[in-house]
Amino acid sequence: MTRYLVARVLQAVIAVFFALTAVFFLVRITGDPVILFLPLDVQPKDISEFRHLLGFDRPVWVQYGAFLGRALHGDFGASLRYRAPALPLVLQRFPATAQLAAVSLALVAAGAVPIGVVSASRRGSMADTVGIAVTALGQAVPGFWLGLMLMWIFGVWLRWFPVSGYGNWTHFVLPAFTLAAFYAAQIARVTRSAVLDALGQDYVRTARAKGLSEPNVLARHVLKNAAIPVVTVFGLNAGQLLGGAVVTETIFAWPGLGGYILNALLGRDFPVVMVGVLFTSLIYVTMNFLVDLSYLWLNPQVRFG
Repeated sequence: MTRYLVARVLQAVIAVFFALTAVFFLVRITGDPVILFLPLDVQPKDISEFRHLLGFDRPVWVQYGAFLGRALHGDFGASLRYRAPALPLVLQRFPATAQLAAVSLALVAAGAVPIGVVSASRRGSMADTVGIAVTALGQAVPGFWLGLMLMWIFGVWLRWFPVSGYGNWTHFVLPAFTLAAFYAAQIARVTRSAVLDALGQDYVRTARAKGLSEPNVLARHVLKNAAIPVVTVFGLNAGQLLGGAVVTETIFAWPGLGGYILNALLGRDFPVVMVGVLFTSLIYVTMNFLVDLSYLWLNPQVRFG
């Protein structure tokens, strides 16, 4: 058990390190950002001084070494645009993203798993047909189009919910439903497939032969064995949502991580981009680590893998 956990932690640290290294060099391929943050009538001498002040006149490998040295002490530099430490700028955007992700994941869990289980346990029925149609529609409809339609119907026409911004619970309804629609469809299809596979196993036929009712068979023998692929996809989706949903946050003017990091990338605000990559990488490896831990409960054989 301890060996397994230590191996997973080391893999997570290596993944974050390589993600930061790759992005550090990739963003510098886009060119020198200095000119973007100076007035149009700036003199060449001032450009050189500003470039020297930021360290962009040094070889890239020297910049990389300095970045790693500062990062180990939690210093990722100041935003080139806002002239403020990059780490707090990114962290202050996380609560809005986390709240939206939590509401969206709750909707996904409450809707997708029951649809997948009912669809699989009643294969070929009307419920199965409706479930397949709804999940196919959920995956086929683009998120930006669904968001705009929800804004027009429930925000502009019916005036039930605000069309943008961040505030009370009514601000969560439209963006959370937009995000949940795609992920719920995906997880419902995975759940249906996993439950169908479990229903065909010998231990399920044995349980039925012993006279157990179908709900007991599902609850005691099917759901736990079908949970591994569902938990895996759910964890990946949670990582994506906690890392910021760029399109949805942009459509609904949500002050989260996704849109902020995208704007920093487009504006070549390198320190903010690096903090965003670090934060997103940590979220992903943490979610994957939690998914790995769930395997220990769902499938004890993993402990000896």
